[in-house]
Amino acid sequence: MVKTNNNLKAGYIAVLLIAAGLYVATCAPGPLWQDSGMYQYRIWHNDIEGNLGLALSHPLYHIIGIGVKHVPLGEVAYRINLISAVAAAFTIANLFLLLRLWLNRFLPAIIAAATLAFSHTFWRHAVIAETYPLYTALLLTELLMLLQYVKTKRMVFLYLLGLFNGLAIANHMLAAIGFICYLVFCIVLLVRRQIRLRHFGIVVLLWIIGAAPYEYLVLKNIIQTGSFTVAAASAVFGKSWQVDVLNVGLSARLIKENLIFMAYNFPTPNVIFFFAGLYGLKKVSSSRGFANVLLALLILFFVFAFRYTVPDRYAFFIPFYCLASVLIGVGFNLLVAVPGRKILCWVVLVLTLLPIPTYIIAPVLAEKVGFNISTRADVPYRNDYVWFLRPWRTGYRGAEKFADEVFEKLEPDAVVYADNTMVYPLLYMQEVKGKRADIKIISEYASSEGVPLLSEKSIEQWLSEGDVFSVSPVAGCKGEGIVWKIVD
Repeated sequence: MVKTNNNLKAGYIAVLLIAAGLYVATCAPGPLWQDSGMYQYRIWHNDIEGNLGLALSHPLYHIIGIGVKHVPLGEVAYRINLISAVAAAFTIANLFLLLRLWLNRFLPAIIAAATLAFSHTFWRHAVIAETYPLYTALLLTELLMLLQYVKTKRMVFLYLLGLFNGLAIANHMLAAIGFICYLVFCIVLLVRRQIRLRHFGIVVLLWIIGAAPYEYLVLKNIIQTGSFTVAAASAVFGKSWQVDVLNVGLSARLIKENLIFMAYNFPTPNVIFFFAGLYGLKKVSSSRGFANVLLALLILFFVFAFRYTVPDRYAFFIPFYCLASVLIGVGFNLLVAVPGRKILCWVVLVLTLLPIPTYIIAPVLAEKVGFNISTRADVPYRNDYVWFLRPWRTGYRGAEKFADEVFEKLEPDAVVYADNTMVYPLLYMQEVKGKRADIKIISEYASSEGVPLLSEKSIEQWLSEGDVFSVSPVAGCKGEGIVWKIVD
């Protein structure tokens, strides 16, 4: 038993360090665009709420970021990016441990962990400032606690399940899907008298403790608005995403793009093990309850992401990819990981590496044939084919170069208008690196407190105070013509 536990610990630590090495080595080194830039800016300003609505506040992530901000390791933006790298490494290690404990075999756990580690969207978000890796680390921890509970019936694991799901809620509202599944699971245990009401009460209490950062923001919002309904809508939908969250329609384009997303995340014949794992899930599960929860999570995450209509909906497939990787490990265990098939095991292991050359070749081919990847094509110092189709960000300094070029071109005491993509690199370079303190940066739409908004004054008032420049680039420009003067 001691030897087995030592092997588990050694395996877990080894997978954790290898995954951490991969993501740290490919992590973005500095400030970034769009949501990642917003998170960097919010953490710099100790802003755990933002102003896009509570559903997009992600307080736990920003609390962790505020702590990491003070760690003396490289520049601030890099430290914040590293949160994702570390959280992603824990996700991979937790996935390995889940399969190792569940199936009691080493190779299926490695196949599952490697499959997720090299999946495009997961890797892409593991190397930039993002909230998803922290969520998936907590999701896999929840599943570990659930597995240990059904195997041992020890209440401590059910208590920890409540705590970790509460923490996940405090990080991202995707955790509400897990909350529903675990709640049903606990109610079934209560009805069958497998747990007592006081046990359920402790689970609820620990969930409340874990979710405290989010609960604080909800209560604060109720007090500020004087309306529970307004606060609840903000907590569930944010400010502007109710239609997307509740969407039930599917267009041919949406279906096509979603299928392409999924195929690009698993560009390997190993994907066939997913269907084998799905078919044999209950055969290998030590508990019908565990298998049912896993299947419910898989279906709900898939359905939510597939009919979601926000531009970055591909990211919402990440929890589904985590569970798909679990089933790939299960399917491999059923079909291949048996005595006498060593050569086939090695073939499967090699095929888990197939995504890497795919990500090297795909951007080149896609650009050559003019494949439409439906991304914004006017961001300077960024080839969108490489940016979107290749997950690693080693050495990427495009946002920083953009800000430096803008600052070089601006006249003294200028007012600069930037859209929501461009504004955060400019603010970061100005506030964190102390560049061009004489200029004022404004935006029509900003996602954090402290950004002067265009709506605060009319364009005529801004013009009356001095020269106003726009830095939203012309489509097709890469580092040229990104600043021009707005005149009366």
